[in-house]
Parts: sequence; structure tokens; C-alpha cells
Amino acid sequence: MPHLQTSAGRVAYSDTGSGPMLVLLHATLHDRHDYDPILTALAASHRVIAVDWPGHGESDAAGGGQQVTAPLLADVLEEVVLERDLRDLRLIGNSVGGFAAARLAIRHPGRVAGLVLVDNGGFVSNPITRTFCRVLGTPAITKRIMPRFVKSYMQPKTPSDHAIIERTVARARTSEGTALAASMWRSFATPEHDLHEQADKLTAPTQILWGKKDKAAPLRVGRATHKLLPHSELEILDTGHAVFSSDPEAFLRVVEPFLASLPTDPSIEYG
Repeated sequence: MPHLQTSAGRVAYSDTGSGPMLVLLHATLHDRHDYDPILTALAASHRVIAVDWPGHGESDAAGGGQQVTAPLLADVLEEVVLERDLRDLRLIGNSVGGFAAARLAIRHPGRVAGLVLVDNGGFVSNPITRTFCRVLGTPAITKRIMPRFVKSYMQPKTPSDHAIIERTVARARTSEGTALAASMWRSFATPEHDLHEQADKLTAPTQILWGKKDKAAPLRVGRATHKLLPHSELEILDTGHAVFSSDPEAFLRVVEPFLASLPTDPSIEYG
């Protein structure tokens, strides 16, 4: 498995297909294998990079000695993109992966051709949501609640969903997983995770997909996110948090035409 060295340790990734680069970013405590049900289809027309976030999957367990937070993940994505001078990127981000993808597009619009945000965070913040995140970010509560919460927000429909739950719950039950999840949830309540005042700077074409049964990010959050982003479209599917795993066929029917509609940079040779 190839790795990239970053300021938050080694990051594992897979590299499949050829064409414009498409980066897949997963949710807290999850891993790049969440996207396995759609990987082959996407790789037919794109070079698909599926990433394990720092502290997740096959990446280094600790974030380079730093607490793993949502802003840290966004920093790592930005670091890799700038150091390797990556351009004409398409990104699919689920949950915190959507936050990191959106922040990159806001800060470096010339590098992002288009975004697919799936049940993402970052654009809806109020006292109630911040309090919820702080409570769930208390380690004793995280340890007790997260294994059940994963099953609740996934609303499993497919074998892939059940595999995601098994992997994620197993991580949540370890001391390292509890600490990571608690740190991530606390970070969702910080000003650094709040992008809503910068929403008008996100100019890349953006497709938002939302599972209407999601308990972690309810549909009202998806509707509010769509309202904030002037260059977005919203599609709602009958799933939980990981739309692409619960209904990969419907996900691809929506996403593949959107990706195909994005212009490519003629100065880049795609391999």
C-alpha cells in the first residue's frame, strides 16, 4: 500500500484508473474502503485517489504527535495539494471529508474543478449543534455512545454498509479510536470548522448528495448547506450517512454525469 509522508504522519492511499484526478475522502473513524462499491466505476474515467485520513485505516495511528481534528485533516489535504502542485482536482468528500474538500476549494479555487459533498459538515453551526458536538467529544461519552451511534447514522441497507459498521465500531471500541473520535467531535464545535461565512467564496461547481435517513447530519443540514452554496445542486437519496455505499447505483447515476460535465484543463496530461 503506497503512503505519503505528511506533517501528520504517513498517509495511506490507493491509486486506480487514469484520467482527471478524483480524490475520495471519508468520514470520522471510517476508511477509504467505504468507497469500494463505486471505485471501479469511477476509475473507468478518472485517476481515483482514495485516502485514509491521518489516524485512520492504514495511515499512521497518531497524527504526527498532533491531536487529530477536522482542521488538521483539511490542513493535510491542503499540504499535499500544494506541495505536489496538484490542479484540476475533483473531490468527493463524505462528512468531515466534505468539510476538508470544501475548505480546499474555498482557499484554492484555481485547483478544484468540482466537488461532490456527501452528508458533509462545515456550513451549519449554531449553539445546539456545537453543544451536541462538545458532549459527544467527551471521551467517556464517546466511548459509550459511538458504537451505537455508528449503527444509527449508517441505516444499513447493503453488505458494504454492514462491513463499514463492523470496521468503524471495532475502531470506536479501542482506546485510540475513542480518543480520535472525541477529538474530532470536539473540533466540530470550533470556529475553525465553521465555513458558513466563507460559503460565497466556494465557486467550484458543487453537487450535494444527502441521505434523508442520516442521524448524524440530518437532512435539514443538507438543505441549509445547499442554500448557502450558490453554485450547488442538491440530490436526496433514501439512505443514511454513506450514500455511495447504501445505494451505489443511484449515487453513480447522479454523480457520473456531473463529473463528466466538468471541463478539463488542456495544459494537463492525464495518466
